[in-house]
Amino acid sequence: MRRINILGVRVNDVDAKDLERSIIDCVEQKKKATFAYANVHAVNIAQRHQRFREFLNNSDILYCDGEGLRLGARVLGATPPQRTALTHWIWDLARTLEERRYSVYLLGGRNEVVAGAVRRLCGRYPCLKLAGYHHGYFDKSEKESAAVIMTINSVRPNVLFVGFGMPEQEMWVERNLTQLEVNAVILCGGMFDYLAGESTVAPRWMSANGMEWLHRLLQDPARLWKRYLLGNPVFLFRILLQRLAEGRQT
Repeated sequence: MRRINILGVRVNDVDAKDLERSIIDCVEQKKKATFAYANVHAVNIAQRHQRFREFLNNSDILYCDGEGLRLGARVLGATPPQRTALTHWIWDLARTLEERRYSVYLLGGRNEVVAGAVRRLCGRYPCLKLAGYHHGYFDKSEKESAAVIMTINSVRPNVLFVGFGMPEQEMWVERNLTQLEVNAVILCGGMFDYLAGESTVAPRWMSANGMEWLHRLLQDPARLWKRYLLGNPVFLFRILLQRLAEGRQT
């Protein structure tokens, strides 16, 4: 499976079908695997957070969830990885999980948000095997995490979605992966907000043309302006530096 090195983050070249097949294999073979995603924000965090970068690179699959990474790969002279936007893909994935009778657990978001996500998900797929859900606003210390893990393990879901936001969700999974009695762990960021209808998904034309960040910024400018208005130029500057460095070595 081809991996593209973007500022030290090794992104797998996979599409939604590849991801679904990998999740199915994971469950059928009773293995445990992590499915993480990378975007410009993730790569920027990885420049200053070594453990986070190592988690991404050690994930069983790290897929591209942002057009910015595809642009970065092109600037570096590499064939860009395929992109899978979880906010679009989740509905197809849920249908597959329902058809195969895989059990699902949702962990993250505010209590009313994750409950709303469950209602909409099960409303569209009423036969989806929901093992349970829990909000993400618990103390991530050992004691409270142990209680949450015990709750999850009591139902042993096939698929666990974890959405705390970066890098908290990745670091929580890293610390607790060996204790989790699940098959596929899927990092999902703010997906529950979209499922619950708290946030809207960018139109496909914006997403396909690298403008999804603008849609998100307009929805929540107070929280996201630094991530996009500062983070995007910083990312492109680093990409150009990497390109220049590689050019000198050839």
